[in-house]
Amino acid sequence: MSLDLAETLSIIVPLAFAFAFGACVGSLINVLVYRLPLGLSVITPPSRCPSCETRLTWRENIPVLGWLLLRGRCRFCRSKISPEYPLVEAFVGLLFVGLYAMCFLISPNANLAGVPIGMIRPEWGLNGFVGVWPVFIVVAVLFASLTAMTIVDARTFTIPLELAWFASAVALLLHTAWAVVVEFSPGGGLAFVARDWDWAIATPWGWGIGQAWGGWQWVGASLGGTIGLGLSLLLLRVGLLRRSFEDYAEWEAQHASTLHGAAPTAAGPAASAASGSDRAAETGPLTNLDAPPTASTALTPPATPTGTDAHAAFANPTDLWVAYPHARREMLRELAFLGPPVGLAYLGAILMLHLAGQGGWIAPLWLKVLAGVLLGFLVGGGVVWFVRILGSLAFGKEAMGLGDVHLMAAVGAALGWVDAVLAFFLAAFVGVAWAILARVAIGSNARAMPYGPFLAIATALVFVGKPLIERGLSHLFVTPVPINLP
Repeated sequence: MSLDLAETLSIIVPLAFAFAFGACVGSLINVLVYRLPLGLSVITPPSRCPSCETRLTWRENIPVLGWLLLRGRCRFCRSKISPEYPLVEAFVGLLFVGLYAMCFLISPNANLAGVPIGMIRPEWGLNGFVGVWPVFIVVAVLFASLTAMTIVDARTFTIPLELAWFASAVALLLHTAWAVVVEFSPGGGLAFVARDWDWAIATPWGWGIGQAWGGWQWVGASLGGTIGLGLSLLLLRVGLLRRSFEDYAEWEAQHASTLHGAAPTAAGPAASAASGSDRAAETGPLTNLDAPPTASTALTPPATPTGTDAHAAFANPTDLWVAYPHARREMLRELAFLGPPVGLAYLGAILMLHLAGQGGWIAPLWLKVLAGVLLGFLVGGGVVWFVRILGSLAFGKEAMGLGDVHLMAAVGAALGWVDAVLAFFLAAFVGVAWAILARVAIGSNARAMPYGPFLAIATALVFVGKPLIERGLSHLFVTPVPINLP
């Protein structure tokens, strides 16, 4: 085998594997985005044809190729199969290919038509796939979850919390576990990271605050805040704290016919408080547990149904929830929920500073990374929750959904608090751009969009465009040394 052929295969084979694996993940996403909003099991029953209900075999379930070989029709009854299946599978496959190429294949000095595209490669990618494969899996899982959350949110104004929780759990497990492995390997750390940082995400002792006192305070705050969050969840479970918007379903049932001229729909913010969804919505007929809506209804639910059938159609989730009169009261309940995390974060910072900081202890790498993941989770979710509470108190109606809080918490856990904060503020500009484009393309009939898709797009833009953000921040703050973010 020639050297050129070997080099070519070393590029093609990983990319082919990345696409195949991503397409399989996309196939799973097709199941998740339909079943999770309905509260159905993602395991049983097995996939079947929406028309003849024949159980599908492995041949029909081959990602992308299965749909193409069947020419978009069921093998058994010849009914049409939605093209959304192969489109999602191909998108996630290409997404994984792009992530792999960006992190491990693009040369740092690469140029495309005079544009230095090599700068988008993250520093941790220079360690090679073998050196940071768990970190890459964290990133891939996050963007796959964001894809699923975007589809569900755009379709139903809800964000299934399981998707955000899974991405957060994977980040916590793999980031921390790999830090343990790397710390006890020769060298004791990653060979390539952003300047002044310890890991692929922002951790304590980074960005010029490496003195022991400042770092230990952040470790204590992250651990204390996480314990406080667990305490609040326990108090909620035993009934000492009450969920926000508990009475929304009852209120909606009483006022839907008056405000809407329609029959009551599913619970809105009540489901948001209970399950973390942005908004609850009616769902389509339960004809196929894996079938997405048709192309005409996938992203544009019809208006609120006037009949009494709870599964007649997707309800417009922006019609009624804005009239709920007690949003300010419900924010007081959420402030009570946040009391233990905030209080224990402050207490943890003081105790850790006293016990470890003043003692001159040196934190192990795994603890820095663990604190970085927890800090990203708390800050990513906290910044959205702060705006939610502030906006709801100011305007008297629910400003943002709790699903958005969990989404950005997952982003913070996987990519670090820096990326989460940047993405949150960038999402506002993405939303404005969408509104302008929708008004130009559709006119005044453009439907409202949930905020989750804007957060997901902004996260992708931050991940890819971080070098441009670093340059912009360096010019804005006139720093003597260019800012380098993890």
